[in-house]
Amino acid sequence: SRNDNVNILVLDTEVYSNTGGQASKSSQIGSVSKFAAYGKKTNKKDLTKIALSYKNAFVGTISLGANMNQAIKTFKEAVEYSGPSIIIAYSPCIAHGILKGMTNSLEEEKLAVETGYFPLFRYHPEKGFALNSDADFSKYYEFIAGEDRYRTLKKLNPDEYKELLESNLENAKDRYEYLVNLVKKKEEK
Repeated sequence: SRNDNVNILVLDTEVYSNTGGQASKSSQIGSVSKFAAYGKKTNKKDLTKIALSYKNAFVGTISLGANMNQAIKTFKEAVEYSGPSIIIAYSPCIAHGILKGMTNSLEEEKLAVETGYFPLFRYHPEKGFALNSDADFSKYYEFIAGEDRYRTLKKLNPDEYKELLESNLENAKDRYEYLVNLVKKKEEK
């Protein structure tokens, strides 16, 4: 908020990775982890919306597996911007329990973006907002079914399984719609 020329990179693993995969404010609703054994019951804190509330800050999201060129462009613009910048990088970790294994984490990143789980965008205070990904929500459940943090929810909490994952999907749709509306506002100007 002070307009300092500082660049921040957030590796969003959606858990406290360094303490063994505990639930955090960044964990998605319905995800199973330490201290959320029956699925996290609250929404993920949306760091992008918080950062976008500062009109003087460059804000971007990236996923190397989804779009390496977009990631490079986002880093370049953030570094060149004379003011605060924050880049949030989708970062799968071992606590996700990717069924294909961590060697396929780039593919998992690509699926997260394609399904709308993690949209890509750039907001430059002088150039405006650019949404850099589409969302095919018809594949959303297929994506989350590829990770143990969601698959185990059905075993551990069958009563709330469907409700929590539907909330997860609805939150993703809401996040994406919010970003689409930012594009519409830019086009109206």
